[in-house]
Amino acid sequence: MDCIFCKIIAGKIPCDKVYENDEVIAFLDIAPISRGHALVAPKRHFQDLAVTPAETVSAMMRVLQLIAPAVLRVTHAPAFNVGINNGAAAGQVVPHTHFHLIPRTDGDGLKSWPHQRYGPGEGAALAKDIAAAVS
Repeated sequence: MDCIFCKIIAGKIPCDKVYENDEVIAFLDIAPISRGHALVAPKRHFQDLAVTPAETVSAMMRVLQLIAPAVLRVTHAPAFNVGINNGAAAGQVVPHTHFHLIPRTDGDGLKSWPHQRYGPGEGAALAKDIAAAVS
C-alpha cells in the first residue's frame, strides 16, 4: 500500500508521535496550521470517515479527548478546532481517515468558513430530503 500514514504507522517513515495505543496513533502534522497541530489516525487503513467503523471512530475520539488538554497545556492555547477533510473535494490530501486537532489563540488570524443562508422553505425541504435518505 502506498499510504503515507500506513508507512508512518509501520515505522517506515518517522513522525513526531504524541500518543499511541493498539488502535490509534497521534502525531504532529508536518505542515501545521498552528503550533501543536496534531493528527489522530486509526492504525488500520480506512480511506475516509464514511467507511471507518463506528468503533474505530470512537477510539479516535477517545484519543483526541485525551491529547487535546495536553496540547493546550503545552502550547498555551486556550481553544482548539477539530476537523476532518473527507474526500479530495473537501481537502483530504492523505486518503487515510484522520482528525486534525488545531490549537487556537485569540488573534491567530485563522478564520472560520464563510456562512450562507437558505432561501424561504429551502432548509426545510433539504432537511426533509436528507432525513428520507437516512432512513
